[in-house]
Amino acid sequence: MTEKTHVNRLEPFVVEASTAKGLDAVKLIQQVLEHPGVYVFGELLDMPNIKELEHDEQTASYFKLFNLFAYGTYNDYQAKKDSLPELTPFQLLKLRHLTLVSIATKQKCIPYTLLAKELDLPNLRDLEDLIIEAIYAGVIKGKLDQKNKQLEVDYAIGRDIRSEAIPEIISVLQEWCNSCDAVLKGIETQIVKANAHKEKKLKTKNQIEIEVSNVKKSLKSTQQADLDEQMVTDSREVPISGEKGGKRLTKVKGKRHN
Repeated sequence: MTEKTHVNRLEPFVVEASTAKGLDAVKLIQQVLEHPGVYVFGELLDMPNIKELEHDEQTASYFKLFNLFAYGTYNDYQAKKDSLPELTPFQLLKLRHLTLVSIATKQKCIPYTLLAKELDLPNLRDLEDLIIEAIYAGVIKGKLDQKNKQLEVDYAIGRDIRSEAIPEIISVLQEWCNSCDAVLKGIETQIVKANAHKEKKLKTKNQIEIEVSNVKKSLKSTQQADLDEQMVTDSREVPISGEKGGKRLTKVKGKRHN
């Protein structure tokens, strides 16, 4: 299940929120919080009829609760629960899942001790069961490292972002972009140096090959000249076959007698 899937599941509630007001809007919020596949709420929070709940004393607590699910954690609820509506068992489970997502976006290896504290689950079996449920719900991906007593996170969905946090996010992203630019410039510099070194080595190689070729040609020419000179010398010194002292030698064959 992807983050887009969670957003798509919210769309019918957004459509309904365009006409739901007052207590009907509160019922809509309760339905969303009870829905097992909805973990992002920002689009619904931006609806005018939902925002109006904040200004009505009868419904303001539900608006605060909805905001807590969008941006808060289980510990935030525990600190404010006296002024908030009571949660159903499934809503408590969902809020723990969202708390787990918040932790997973900051750490990739989460010790069980931290999770037990943030989720208020001191029992190891209960803690591991909740993590497994969150994985099946698609809000995180990872594996339990029972030997080292930690959760190894591969992926976590993104949670809703408060509007006042946007400038800080932009600043962080700008710093990241600047770092990427610096790294890119460094890589480009190294590429230029590498190409220059490669070109220099190629020129040296070509020069050596030319010199080797010239040496080979020179040796070949020298050897050929020596061979020609030797042939001329040999032709002058070696007598013609059948001659001795410059005179032709003849042999008289005699008859053989028994």
